[in-house]
Amino acid sequence: MSYNNTTCAPERKQRPAVSIAFMMLGVLFCVCLIAANLLETKQIAFGPIDLTAGLIVFPVSYIINDCMVEVWGYRRARLVIWLGFAMNFLFVLFGMLADWLPGAPYWHGEEGFHAIFGLAPRICAASFVAFLVGSFLNAYVMSRMKLRSDGGKHFSYRAIASTVVGETGDSLVFFPLALGGVVPWPVIPLLMLNQVVLKTAYEIVVLPITIRVVRALKRHEGEDTYDKGISYSVWKIFDI
Repeated sequence: MSYNNTTCAPERKQRPAVSIAFMMLGVLFCVCLIAANLLETKQIAFGPIDLTAGLIVFPVSYIINDCMVEVWGYRRARLVIWLGFAMNFLFVLFGMLADWLPGAPYWHGEEGFHAIFGLAPRICAASFVAFLVGSFLNAYVMSRMKLRSDGGKHFSYRAIASTVVGETGDSLVFFPLALGGVVPWPVIPLLMLNQVVLKTAYEIVVLPITIRVVRALKRHEGEDTYDKGISYSVWKIFDI
């Protein structure tokens, strides 16, 4: 007589997978945020307009945000937004720790290092809150407008409109929290307007590239997500 000693293992819940393309965009998103922090320490000027060098790279994070929502949906974008926040926080934390440690006697770069990594807590807090507000507003508007579109048409309009809303939210939070009382209050609205206009113009200029990237991703991934019936809560981080 033979016996079958095979026991049935409990069925394991299948974990959601992410593609290589999604992972690479997520990494690029985090790199852009960290690079923007470093570049923000340099002041630049376009004629009469004074800006920071972070303008070079920060709008790229909004473009990636648009691509992710358009292809994979709001829930995947939400995960990457929080991941970018966490990586940026770690970078700033490590930089502040390194700035606090005493330098070697033969090293004479203390002043320059402090200018880059010795960020004031007020600036850090304002930057982090503004990033979350702006990024989630951008993703939410992009997602809701796609649901109301005619079969996903008018991507260009959605990308520009979501950037305007996201950048406006970012500026409304950052400038009063970071610079209120330091920069004269009548000047702050002009600074905010300059940021929104220039960063939106940046998106418009690179929009032809963004459109081609989105089309290529949709073909490669075989995905074109519509966020029907999802929760837009920012706290459901792992609901992907």
